[in-house]
Amino acid sequence: MSSSHHGAERAPYSISTDPDRLDVDAIWGWLRESYWTPGIPRAAVERGIRHSIAFGIYEGARQVGFARVITDRTSFAYLADVFVDPAARGRGLSSWLMEVIAAHPDLQGLRRFMLATRDAHGLYARHGFRPLAHPEYFMEIHWPGRYPVGGGPSGGDGGAG
Repeated sequence: MSSSHHGAERAPYSISTDPDRLDVDAIWGWLRESYWTPGIPRAAVERGIRHSIAFGIYEGARQVGFARVITDRTSFAYLADVFVDPAARGRGLSSWLMEVIAAHPDLQGLRRFMLATRDAHGLYARHGFRPLAHPEYFMEIHWPGRYPVGGGPSGGDGGAG
């Protein structure tokens, strides 16, 4: 694993991979209300951050966005949990975040970089992502409903995941 933290600045915003800067409560709040991980437990968010390269977008000290990349840093990466606070949208932060992620030294020379999205195809296409060239090669095990909706003890449908 890379021991250094990477970042970029566009005043008044900054992007950093320093895990100590992450506002886990804010990230958890965004993700537990998202369509892809409704009801995700805080412990699962913490575990996901620990085992990924996590990118925070900040306005001063306040976190306004997040993404993480699950990777072996050699041949494969998966982009997950991309989120920009609704109050900070419309300022090009998602696109800038994608540029910073693409430039990260631990993500160079990969053979495959994947993601799944329900509604942001245009954003990702601008950064080189395309539909699968050979979807027949790919398989999955999908368990929707893994997390109880709202993070409470009751079950839920799990959304698109």
